[in-house]
Amino acid sequence: MFRTIILRSDVAKGLVRKALRAKTFRAITVECAKRHYYRTSLLGGGSSKLANKLGVPEQSLVRYYSSDYPQHTRVTLPALSPTMELGTIITWEKKEGDKLNEGDLLAEIETDKATMGFETPEEGYLAKILIPAGTKDVPIGKLVCIIVENEADVAAFKDFKDDSPAAPAAKPAAAPAPSAPAPSAPAPAAPSPPPPTPQPAAPSPPPSTGGGRVYASPMAKKLAEQRNIRLQDVPAAGAAPAPAAGAAAPAPSGSPYVDLPVSGIRGTIAKRLLQSKQTIPHYYLSIEANVDKLLQIRAKYNKKLEKSGVRLSVNDFIIKAVAQASVKIPEANSAWMDSVIRQYNNVDVSVAVSTDRGLITPIVFQAERKGVVEISKAVKVLAAKAREGKLQPQEFQGGTISVSNLGMFGVNNFCAIINPPQSCILAIGTTTKRLVADDSDKGFREAEFLTVTLSCDHRVVDGAVGAQWLKAFKDYMEDPVSMII
Repeated sequence: MFRTIILRSDVAKGLVRKALRAKTFRAITVECAKRHYYRTSLLGGGSSKLANKLGVPEQSLVRYYSSDYPQHTRVTLPALSPTMELGTIITWEKKEGDKLNEGDLLAEIETDKATMGFETPEEGYLAKILIPAGTKDVPIGKLVCIIVENEADVAAFKDFKDDSPAAPAAKPAAAPAPSAPAPSAPAPAAPSPPPPTPQPAAPSPPPSTGGGRVYASPMAKKLAEQRNIRLQDVPAAGAAPAPAAGAAAPAPSGSPYVDLPVSGIRGTIAKRLLQSKQTIPHYYLSIEANVDKLLQIRAKYNKKLEKSGVRLSVNDFIIKAVAQASVKIPEANSAWMDSVIRQYNNVDVSVAVSTDRGLITPIVFQAERKGVVEISKAVKVLAAKAREGKLQPQEFQGGTISVSNLGMFGVNNFCAIINPPQSCILAIGTTTKRLVADDSDKGFREAEFLTVTLSCDHRVVDGAVGAQWLKAFKDYMEDPVSMII
């Protein structure tokens, strides 16, 4: 009897142990499955489509689990254009603790092309902003904010710090041997570390004596050299703090200049224009077109369209004529691709728009298939978005031929720089009045002429081809009705 009780007790204990192990194993399996489900659903489901749309790396939307923090999503700075390497957080449109709906405007980011809106990648609450507004040169992939599912989890991230490694991380130097290391190459001279408290008994030399040696850090010396400042003239104490990164550096008192920071957009423009002039063999062809008929048609239809709020500009007709001339002479609607010349079937006209951030070229796609009224509406919308910094990448990346118009500034003619990889850009001057021979009693009449200059890439467009294109453009401008026949 006693042995039976002991036996049954041991069997019961074994069964209990097996049940506990099975339950623990099942709980671990379920938790792992949940994590796998959340990760795959986030990366392979609806959010992956949004990630592709925003150009967000998939790993930037991974849901994290930690014993220190509740379940959360780390959002990194996305690549909002193919050439973007760094970005500037202009503003945060949401505050920490705010409710987020998928598609809400989360922040405005300045890329190398434009200022663009960054949409909220998923629903939840904004728990922590890691990169404050105004921060410049934030690298792609840098953690910018934390999103949580539950509002109650926001407080847990109050003191959250970004523990991810900096990118790009510099490789550490090899560790020295345990024995006394040999002296390395001499570093730039620098003062020895100062004592914890200043010693009043050792006064510094007078700052204005002129010829004495001034002890300063290498950074201070470099800054002084850039600003053309003598270190001997800088007071030893009470110096103004260094300017913030990216801000205009205050010039010395009485200086005849001021240094303005280079924006990402302006830097990109500089690189592309330099590349264009250094690598593309430009040549230029100019021609005059009589635009009397065009101006008459424009006035006629502006009167008819007045009630609909449409007002046609000369530039709208120019874009249409550029498109039609490119259909007639397709060699100009091409690009040099090193091993091939790519000739485009559609004419996507890039229109240069000046903004306070720099020049940008939104695109009128398939302009050869659009009427002048449709082109006019498209240009007005694109120009407004460009000046507000709201253009999306697909609205200004690409294009097959460009137009740059300075006629509204009174410029008679100029030569524009080709927008690579395109092969042609048309520079438009202002209209000028001229007396021409006429069969009237006076024997002359007043006429309006427009001067245009075509910049061509000689690798793609030979001189004769460029001349043929300009002739076709002139014919369309002088007889606008022929563009629709």
